[in-house]
Amino acid sequence: MAARRLLIAYISGLGAAMAVWGARMPAVQAAAHLSSGRLAAVLLGAAAGLLAGLQLGGRVAHRYGSAKLLVMPTAALGLALSALGLCRTLPTLIVAAVFFGLAHGLLDIGTNATAVRCQEAYGRPIMSGLHASYSLGALFGAALAVVTAGLPHEALFVGVGMTLALAALASTPAIRIVARLDGDGAIKDHEAGSGRPVRTRGPAIWLLSALAAACLLGEGAAADWSAVHLDTLRASAAVSAVAYAVYSAAMAAGRLIGDRLTARYGPAKLVRVGGLIAAVGLGTGLAIGTAPAALLGWTALGLGLSTVVPSLITAAGSGGPRAVAAVAGTGYLGMLIGPAAIGALASVSSLSLALALPVLLAAAVAIGSHRALAPAR
Repeated sequence: MAARRLLIAYISGLGAAMAVWGARMPAVQAAAHLSSGRLAAVLLGAAAGLLAGLQLGGRVAHRYGSAKLLVMPTAALGLALSALGLCRTLPTLIVAAVFFGLAHGLLDIGTNATAVRCQEAYGRPIMSGLHASYSLGALFGAALAVVTAGLPHEALFVGVGMTLALAALASTPAIRIVARLDGDGAIKDHEAGSGRPVRTRGPAIWLLSALAAACLLGEGAAADWSAVHLDTLRASAAVSAVAYAVYSAAMAAGRLIGDRLTARYGPAKLVRVGGLIAAVGLGTGLAIGTAPAALLGWTALGLGLSTVVPSLITAAGSGGPRAVAAVAGTGYLGMLIGPAAIGALASVSSLSLALALPVLLAAAVAIGSHRALAPAR
């Protein structure tokens, strides 16, 4: 279906933009002569913009349809990325970061809410594969950042940003294909691809949101602490850098096969098993305390968590874009707060002990999966 291919392009572009921003952030810091505290202010601006975009996106998609949140947010994301490459002062960087986060949040709702409709049209699970395109786009963006490491970062930011903006504007005529998925905007209270009703009201949304926060806290822990964890085990710099790579590869692989597994076993069972794999795998790696065991632990975390967010978004999507925004927004709060919480715990104990937090939360995902994802009776 053309709508699915278009979604893959948008989601891949978002992944690439986020990877380019993250991979070359040290160059941004150096160019603007930012201390760690001032860089944190820039990141806080991006986080604030992201949360605002998620909430605004839920309202816009609910009222006007999710297709309205594809072209312009992507173009804005590209322009904001270009601005982040060109800014040289703290105030301008914060403003650009806020707009970057805002565009990210709007596009996140647009792609996820549209993906739910697209999956409904297919009549079978495709959400995990769509989320895999984000991981693959991020891998491409990271590789592009490595290849262009010798070039000024502004050339990379402007090149990628303007490509995204122009590609989004060029896709405008094709958006009418996606707009058909919105129909009359009525909320469909059924689980995509299964025809079975799911509980997406009141406490059920809060449970989905809590599980999303638990999962994304684990993702944030992998991004910010996996390499540091290997370093504390006296691994070389090269081996330490591999930790996040194996985590990302495992997550991408899990998402590529996730749709087939969801169709065969159902989302509740798949998330329960995935949570157990993540908890047991990382927990064992932390307990053994060697570099090879740690690498296997981070690999297990990526594989186990790979299908959790796609399954939660699918369930939330049955309640409409506002439910998607609630789950996504709470999930991102977990990603933003989690790494800081782990750092605070590590400061009063040890990093290995602090990393028991994502282990416990992965176990909580496994325990809560049945109640959150089981069809309503």
